[in-house]
Amino acid sequence: METVTTDSSAAEEDECSDSEVSCLMRVGRNSDWLRLFENTETTIGRGLDVTYQLLSPSCPLMISRLHCTFKQREDGQWTVTDRKSLNGVWVNGNRIPAEEAHQLRLGDSIQLGVPVIGTKVEFDYILVQRPLKDIKLYLANGHKEGAKAAHVPKKPKRKLAVEEVEPSTSKPKLYRCSSADKSFAKPCPLSPVKCQQRLSHNQPEETGTSRLVQEVDRPLYDSSTPCDLDNLQMYSQNILMLREQVDDTQRQVASLGGEPQKTDPLREEHIRELHGQLETLRAKMHRMETLEKSFSETKRQLEAQKTKQQEDLLKKQLEEALQEQKKVISELALSRQGFEEILLAKNKELEVTKEEKEKARAQKDEVVTQVTEVLENELQCIICSELFIEAVILNCAHSFCCHCIKQWRKKKDECPICRQAIQSQTRCLALDNCINSMVENLSLDMKARRQTLITERKGER
Repeated sequence: METVTTDSSAAEEDECSDSEVSCLMRVGRNSDWLRLFENTETTIGRGLDVTYQLLSPSCPLMISRLHCTFKQREDGQWTVTDRKSLNGVWVNGNRIPAEEAHQLRLGDSIQLGVPVIGTKVEFDYILVQRPLKDIKLYLANGHKEGAKAAHVPKKPKRKLAVEEVEPSTSKPKLYRCSSADKSFAKPCPLSPVKCQQRLSHNQPEETGTSRLVQEVDRPLYDSSTPCDLDNLQMYSQNILMLREQVDDTQRQVASLGGEPQKTDPLREEHIRELHGQLETLRAKMHRMETLEKSFSETKRQLEAQKTKQQEDLLKKQLEEALQEQKKVISELALSRQGFEEILLAKNKELEVTKEEKEKARAQKDEVVTQVTEVLENELQCIICSELFIEAVILNCAHSFCCHCIKQWRKKKDECPICRQAIQSQTRCLALDNCINSMVENLSLDMKARRQTLITERKGER
């Protein structure tokens, strides 16, 4: 007791002082700040043997039983150590390694756990140093008791005799669960020996079954309007627990009914209580099964609604794809029309070009025909009916081949055309050159024939 008094007076002096203390300031709240005690290791978790117990109502397992510890080094710097927590300790957005002391500085952000989908981190703190009198109202409740608990000595337990045992009104301890409510709480199982002792000692103590019924009442009423299908698994577990309790209660009733009949009003009252609890448990189990069915039906409806939404989305995407395809097809049709117009214009140009080429070819053929006629009519010897070969002009201005007029003058010495007496004949090189130039554009047969005639006439000389 002296230790407790000394610690209490020291704590009161500390609270009244104006000295600055280190603490973890809760972001967005003016409460639940965590004070860090000097020369003392501060533990944080959801367990009971920690300095600060943190319980998350939204995610019970967010904080581990022993999540982390804060400790001040000899140089006055604070360090945080992750005690192999499930969701980790995050300093300035980075997760620190487990079981390694991480040095902190004033203003550092310390986050315990991770954010749930659609929400921010629930336990978000900033390391600050403020005067105690300024933050006294913001500190989390119970931190003094957590500091004192380490100094309170444990009292030895004294066993009581059977005669000293008084009727107990305490409730059996529940197995601790991480949830904020006690809907998952499970009573410690009672051995048959202890049950016999309680009946023999006439102790009107509540059983674990009645306690579970009272604990199930609260969440069941609150969950009459389910908002989260994830609780289906939780209620399934509760149904299994209720069934186990029903079986346990039935065994207790059977064991009490099989014992020799004694006129014990407390025993009969206890049996009636067990029967009442059994009926209550069966009713609760039926309600839980009904709630589970409603959850399943709601889940099925949500899945059907989700499937319909997916189908509507697919239809919308298909319609958009069809619209895009129609747009592409219309663009292709316009492009095709443009190409067809270009092809028609090119075909017209080709037809015009072809007509012009045909006209040019016809003109050329006409010119050739005219030249041929000129050659046949004007440059042809009347005696041999061939083009002039070594053309000569007589005094009457008519032209003949030199060889042809020579052979004609052997018979008659007059012009074969005008019958005028031949007095002179002269070579005409202009006609020879013109005929030779024109012969170059004639066919090969014409050239060969003319060359043959020239050769024959030269041989006759």
